[in-house]
Amino acid sequence: MSNNEIAFFIGLFGSVHCVGMCGPLALAVPSFQNRWWLIVFDKLLYNIGRIITYSFLGLLIGLIGKQLWLSGLQQGVSIVSGLLIILAGFSRIFKIQFPGSKLLLPVNRLLNYALRHKAGHLVVGLLNGFLPCGFVYLALVGAINTTSPIAASAYMFWFGIGTFPLMLLAMVSSGFISPAIRRHINKGMPYLMVCLGLWFMLRGMGLNIPYLSPQNQTSGTSICN
Repeated sequence: MSNNEIAFFIGLFGSVHCVGMCGPLALAVPSFQNRWWLIVFDKLLYNIGRIITYSFLGLLIGLIGKQLWLSGLQQGVSIVSGLLIILAGFSRIFKIQFPGSKLLLPVNRLLNYALRHKAGHLVVGLLNGFLPCGFVYLALVGAINTTSPIAASAYMFWFGIGTFPLMLLAMVSSGFISPAIRRHINKGMPYLMVCLGLWFMLRGMGLNIPYLSPQNQTSGTSICN
């Protein structure tokens, strides 16, 4: 399975969580259109805004990842990334709060300003992409393990595409997923994070296990300038 396929399926699964977490915000953005297809177009713009932000974040994280790959640290990065995902999963399971949420206050203020001044769906979607979300963090950790900024951006793009269908359907139908189903999904998300974290760690160990822990491709090779 390619990196982009992994990102797509993470987004597809995470979209149920996104409907519960970001759905109320998305539904709160008013549409001033009176034709159904224009209303749907507004919702499309909102989701396109999210995907643009995800792709931009992927590009930024990819610049870091590229330097790590050039330094030959990609295996270690995969192990550390997996460990961070596992810790994030355990923090959700045991309800441990980590500091740092205040760093996102400027984004929250901009988002509130945009809503008060009736900004378009595209602007609100762009800002919403910066809000904290466990699955977005999970995708970004996967993006940093890609080989280039473009690959990282593509990884986040496909993650966004994975979240697209269900989010759009939920927005158009005013949130058809019941709160009970969302609660079950949210409870299961930390355990998925732990499993994915273990997979990232195994992948970084290069145990020569097909698909699960492939051997380090850079071993025994040299880079010529």
